[in-house]
Amino acid sequence: MTALGFACTGVRSDPYAAGPTLVFRLRITAPADTRVHALALQCQLRIEPARRPYGEAEGERLGDLFGGRERWATTLNPIQFASVPLLVPGFTGETEADLAVPCSYDLEVACARYFRALDGGEVPLLLLFSGTAFAGPGGFQVTPVPWDKEARVRMPVRVWREAVDQHFPGCGWLRLPEDVMDQLLAHRSRRALPSWEATVRDLLATAAVGEGVR
Repeated sequence: MTALGFACTGVRSDPYAAGPTLVFRLRITAPADTRVHALALQCQLRIEPARRPYGEAEGERLGDLFGGRERWATTLNPIQFASVPLLVPGFTGETEADLAVPCSYDLEVACARYFRALDGGEVPLLLLFSGTAFAGPGGFQVTPVPWDKEARVRMPVRVWREAVDQHFPGCGWLRLPEDVMDQLLAHRSRRALPSWEATVRDLLATAAVGEGVR
């Protein structure tokens, strides 16, 4: 069905999800005389970092992703955000559907580092659609959803922060190898430290003393 159209009309955080989740409101259109029995979609979301400006502090925090500003002409490439399935019930003409997208706060993941580096404003996102359409006046006509179907949306940074803060207020996450975790656990046990936060702060304080930082 080449006549399908997609648009994203808004983004919100889901306060009732088990983990940080964004909900994209999609508007899907088809020819008025065509009955769509169902759409089985695969929705890919990409961040388009070149489509917004960055303040000085933001640029410094983005250095590990894109390098210095002098390199941004070639390094501000799209970042994969998510790929999620969506089953749209039958409709005629037009319908709306919610696309739920789980968010990672693991700072080893590029999209999480990107979101965390921003002070505010909006994130330019590109939504790409593929899948299968089941349509026809009688019975099913099964046709692929063309690969060129897409929609753009500018998501406020505050919406992502709301989604994350509902579950991990004021926190960040780091993924570490097992051997490093074992060493951290041993250090925590030796010092009888009450939490992982206290363990990391103790190591940072020890490093600062060694470097002569006051």
